[in-house]
Amino acid sequence: MPTLVLLRHGQSAWNAENRFTGWIDVDLSAEGEDEAHQAGKLIAAEEGLVIEVAFTSVLTRAVLTADIALAEAGRSFVPVHRHWRLNERHYGALQGLNKAETAKKYGDDQVKAWRRSYNTQPPPLALDDPMHPINDARYANVPARSLPATECLRDVVVRLIPYFEDAIAPELLSGHTTCVIAHGNSLRALVKYLEEISDDDIIDLEIPTGVPRIYELDAHLAVVSARYLGSS
Repeated sequence: MPTLVLLRHGQSAWNAENRFTGWIDVDLSAEGEDEAHQAGKLIAAEEGLVIEVAFTSVLTRAVLTADIALAEAGRSFVPVHRHWRLNERHYGALQGLNKAETAKKYGDDQVKAWRRSYNTQPPPLALDDPMHPINDARYANVPARSLPATECLRDVVVRLIPYFEDAIAPELLSGHTTCVIAHGNSLRALVKYLEEISDDDIIDLEIPTGVPRIYELDAHLAVVSARYLGSS
């Protein structure tokens, strides 16, 4: 039975400051490092759960969470594949802004739509904005037309699911216990796909930081069971 582990990175410095982060590359907070250690301990303590391959985004907070959690689980040696398609949702011109201050400026309803709705994009970045990913060396080999200036959750689904099907699913179908360490919205996109959650219901889904979620899948990668480690 294929086993998939999903892990949202530990709290980041900008999570702690209540700022829109998106593709901005920020580090883990001290609490986030603790969460990554605890996630690894939960994986190590789960009988029969042995990670064989891992996937992360190219953002530091996910990369560090993977390094810490895999080391804590005694699995630092497994192959780790990094890809930008597992990155967090791109929040466009909201990136770096304080969420509460943004709500005061634009109103709670507008900010809720930007944050939680399936189809509403935040204002985009201009191409000459230093924060646009075309100006980041880690995306130098990605066609410029593929790099977002803003995204809604639907956009994340569109760019992530082909990568899941092409790169991650084959590992699962080969019987490898696979761990994906990514972000709140990229994991929401993947959970939507796996659990066939509707566009309306996905609005209410929240992925906690640093808590592994275990999926048992059938031979066609349909979900048999899902649970968070450490929950009663």
